[in-house]
Amino acid sequence: MSVTSDSKQIEITLPDGSKRSYPSGTTGLAIAESIGKKLAKAAVGIVVDGEERDLGAPIDHDASVAIVTRESPEGLEMLRHSAAHIMADAIQRLRPKAKLWKGPAVDDERYGFYYDIDFGEEPISAEDLPEIERRMHEIVKEDSPFCRREVSKQEGLQIARDLEDTYKIPILERMAEDETVSFYSHGKFTDLCRGPHIPSAGRLGDGFAVLSIAGAYFGDDADNKMLTRIYGHAFADKKAMEAHKQRLEEAAKRDHRRIGKDLDLFSTMGEFGAGLVLWHPKGGFVRHKIEEFWRQKHLDGGYDIVYSPHVAKSDLWQCSGHLDFYKESMYSPMDIDGQEYLLKPMNCPFHVMMFKDRRRSYRELPFRWAELGTVYRYEGAGMLHGLLRVRGFTQDDAHIFCTPDQLDAEIVRVLDFVLEMLRAFGFEDFELELSTKPEKAVGSDDIWEKATAALLAALKGSGIEYGIDEGGGAFYGPKIDVKIRDAIGRSWQCSTIQCDFNLPERFDLSFVGEDGSPHRPIMIHRALLGSLERFFGILVEQFVGCFPLWLAPVQIAVISVGERHADAATRAAEALRSKGVRVELDIAADKVGAKIRKHLWQEKTQLVAVVGDQELESGKLTVRHRADGDLGTLSIDEVAAEIMRRVEARV
Repeated sequence: MSVTSDSKQIEITLPDGSKRSYPSGTTGLAIAESIGKKLAKAAVGIVVDGEERDLGAPIDHDASVAIVTRESPEGLEMLRHSAAHIMADAIQRLRPKAKLWKGPAVDDERYGFYYDIDFGEEPISAEDLPEIERRMHEIVKEDSPFCRREVSKQEGLQIARDLEDTYKIPILERMAEDETVSFYSHGKFTDLCRGPHIPSAGRLGDGFAVLSIAGAYFGDDADNKMLTRIYGHAFADKKAMEAHKQRLEEAAKRDHRRIGKDLDLFSTMGEFGAGLVLWHPKGGFVRHKIEEFWRQKHLDGGYDIVYSPHVAKSDLWQCSGHLDFYKESMYSPMDIDGQEYLLKPMNCPFHVMMFKDRRRSYRELPFRWAELGTVYRYEGAGMLHGLLRVRGFTQDDAHIFCTPDQLDAEIVRVLDFVLEMLRAFGFEDFELELSTKPEKAVGSDDIWEKATAALLAALKGSGIEYGIDEGGGAFYGPKIDVKIRDAIGRSWQCSTIQCDFNLPERFDLSFVGEDGSPHRPIMIHRALLGSLERFFGILVEQFVGCFPLWLAPVQIAVISVGERHADAATRAAEALRSKGVRVELDIAADKVGAKIRKHLWQEKTQLVAVVGDQELESGKLTVRHRADGDLGTLSIDEVAAEIMRRVEARV
């Protein structure tokens, strides 16, 4: 790249450590072009000294610079944020009176961006989404540049008033008089925005789609007006977008809300209590089997089962710190005998009170106390989602109270237990992450180092790759988060292991050490499955409602061919039940083929046993498996043995 001798030069340090000189005021695009045409074509933005900027933003000082390409995480976020602006432009072309609220890029399994809009008297529906997408393609073809304009607060207010941007005016009015604001324009469209954005609308390409429509309260406050939220997604190219659409279609087939209704597993209270779950008999049975397995594994693993109340005086939550740090997620207090009580959002303070109930010795530790405790947390109405986001749920909680010397062994033990439990439900693909000390934290540096080293040693011993989130720990201690990947590659956060120095300090917990002096225990918070409601929803989607036989509410359906076979089918069902098999009897007058399809494919039963003339004569059952097909003609004992074999194999 040639420069004139009298131009001021700046030194740019690239990610590989190499340094290059450029004229002051050079842009990210110029830097990318000087490196190579391919890079310049893929570039959508830059990072200057850690700050993301527009590709065309001038650089006037020595700096570290990285080129942001469209396929990088930062590049995709820029694409998606720009797609939100382009979608809003398309919507205003379709509905000129529409008022815009906000349109961020989002990190979501389904969507990459959205825009909240007040359509007033010109409502929009799902039928309009293809037209919005078509107009977005037109805007992309126009390829107007994204232009940033930085102005004073008063200039910004005038721009917003000229645009009749009624939702942005209050934001600007609340700003300090000396603040500056930025607007981005492409073509005739202008919106208040911090940016950065891609260089021009054409850089978005054709890897985007407008996907769905929903309602959202202004400011996410249920007391405010309901706006319309339009969701979309954008990727580096059309192929990636089509692959995402296929994933969405597969996810829709697995949607636990639809399957839960079809199989009569659960429902929610709706208008009588949004976010509160009703477990129907079949869903309740699956939950029972999960809990039964959970309790036995904990008892075998050296845990004690405890129970705690659903409410406590507000003093408890003040002492624990929840009223300082978690109040917005707690429900309003209730008056009981003139005292203020609150529903519990967590179980941990109760377990702390159990520890504090009497004097403890180092000889007793560690305590491993586990509880399936139902907690209540406020979720905004717009955030509720089937079983995955609810307001009342049961957490498979446990708290371990140990000495500092016991911490290493307990962390290893807990992580092994987490992976063992998740594998029992068929999950084998894990993501592990260690979150370390944040800037604001309680506890000494020494204990933080010891706890972090214990978590790190457990991660290394697991043999599973892990990441580190520097500074991402809770203020009270470091943690390990465990995510699982399901059958279609989605990631779910389930398990967490957290070291806590805060609650033992707040509640002044102590044990008598070997030296006869009081010492502070360390508290390990630990959830394996997380919320039972959420985990059940994940299982429904993982198995598409066809649970493995050890969990299935119905293990086999016994079907009669005709009326004369009903008594034999009934006797066979009773014989299987006497051997501990969970049976559904079907002696309806429907055709046998229709009954087989009903049980195997509609009701997701793994096995059916048919009783017809041949079976009447032989005293056996013809058995078919949903996936494995015909298993042959088997005696009652052979059918029961086959089911038990599959139960033990957890299939």
